[in-house]
Amino acid sequence: MRQTLNLTAQQPQLAVDLLAEASGLSKQRIKDAMAKGACWWTSKGKQVRLRKAKRSLQPGTRVQLFYDDQVLARKPQVPTLIEDKGRYSVWHKPHGLLSQGSQWGDHCSLLRLAEVTLKKPCFLVHRLDGEAAGLMLVAHDSKAAGALSALFSGRDVTKVYQAEVTGILEADDQVIDVALDGKPSVSRVTTLEVDEERNTSKVSVAIETGRKHQIRRHLAGLGHPIVGDRLYGKPDRTGLQLEAVYLAFTCPLTQTPQVFGSRPEQ
Repeated sequence: MRQTLNLTAQQPQLAVDLLAEASGLSKQRIKDAMAKGACWWTSKGKQVRLRKAKRSLQPGTRVQLFYDDQVLARKPQVPTLIEDKGRYSVWHKPHGLLSQGSQWGDHCSLLRLAEVTLKKPCFLVHRLDGEAAGLMLVAHDSKAAGALSALFSGRDVTKVYQAEVTGILEADDQVIDVALDGKPSVSRVTTLEVDEERNTSKVSVAIETGRKHQIRRHLAGLGHPIVGDRLYGKPDRTGLQLEAVYLAFTCPLTQTPQVFGSRPEQ
């Protein structure tokens, strides 16, 4: 079942009661959907998720419910906390976990799981494809988020990924500078090992820019799409074999060098 509700409270009423009456869903289902981030309301002029089922709504309050039982039934993969740095934290996101949620829910997102685990506000700094795995930073206040996001949007972070690609690819710091979406894009590829029996290669990819699907598109452009890449190659039961394994930068908050993960051995 999938339905969208846009409601305005006509009288003082609990959120769960209003939504249950309008949707025909049980209160238990409504509570579950609200806890998983599928309900929104306007608070202090901002559209935010409404999670408290017993929130008292005043007349004129607008509420939205984006209910999709398939989305809400999904079980999230569990991320690993690498280090809590206070104003930000470093995580390993597993394959299949989203970086952030959608209007239909956020219970299968790193941002929400980090918030629940650390019990403090969480702000997105950068993204990884949902199908990819690897290191991600999560900020815990808006100023830290702004400073770290600016760092990641430039070329001041060393980002290294490891991927398994189809075919035998021999590369030694090979530069791929094919523009993507009309913007300069630079990836540097080095082969780590080849598997002639499986006809695959394991490669290290350092990126100097962060365009959408940059590594996936650059490697596919070489004729060596990443194993399991359903968009630019062929789907595989193992999933997308791409992982962010190394991050290094000078922290804009403390001006100290930070290194997480390790570079693949060449």
